[in-house]
Amino acid sequence: MERPFVVCHMLASLDGKIDGAFFGAPEAAPALKAYGELRGFYSCQATLYGTTTMLGGYVDGRVGALSVGDTLPSPKDWVNPAGKVLGNFIVSVDPVGELAFSSSTIEKKGRPATHVIEALTEQASPAYLAYLQKQGVSYVFAGKDRLDCPLLLQKLRNLFDIEKLMVAGGGIINWSFASEGIIDELSLVIAPVADGGTDSVSIFEHSAFSPERIPVALHLKEAKALNGDALWLRYCRS
Repeated sequence: MERPFVVCHMLASLDGKIDGAFFGAPEAAPALKAYGELRGFYSCQATLYGTTTMLGGYVDGRVGALSVGDTLPSPKDWVNPAGKVLGNFIVSVDPVGELAFSSSTIEKKGRPATHVIEALTEQASPAYLAYLQKQGVSYVFAGKDRLDCPLLLQKLRNLFDIEKLMVAGGGIINWSFASEGIIDELSLVIAPVADGGTDSVSIFEHSAFSPERIPVALHLKEAKALNGDALWLRYCRS
């Protein structure tokens, strides 16, 4: 299967949390800085986020009730040519089709404008597809009722020419790719702070919608000490 190279790049506490109070600790600041800088190390054309992460600051919440027009799109992939030519993408995992967008591009401070690609399942309604087309947001179908990660990668490569993809959470999305054996490299920046939260998300988390849970082993590629007692760990599949 022709697909992008996939790197999972995450910042975590000493106890493996990827959100929580530790982000606000001054001792975590050097790790946060390094994490942002290391994104450029991989030169990925696209970054993939789960629904929860997208709701955390990338979209305009959840879409409300949608009116049904006279003509509704058929359930097939749709590419916005004007978005594709940007060459930079955010892949938004949104299985049922619930996220709201004010634009087909997202601009974050210090990063280039990125075109949004919605990763949907067949649960998404025709009315939602019409809404995405109106907003200029591209979308692809990958699975019937849960995300088919290998199929999604194949479509991202074939439809958008994406050769390197960064998977950046949350934990369920990370595990979905890891459990399929399609994370080529795990890049993990460890902040020298323990969180201790029992309601915080971990780097990898299994869900009821994930395949059978089987432990995934990775091989250490590099371990590097960073400023402020942070640590950068790089693991690969083989």
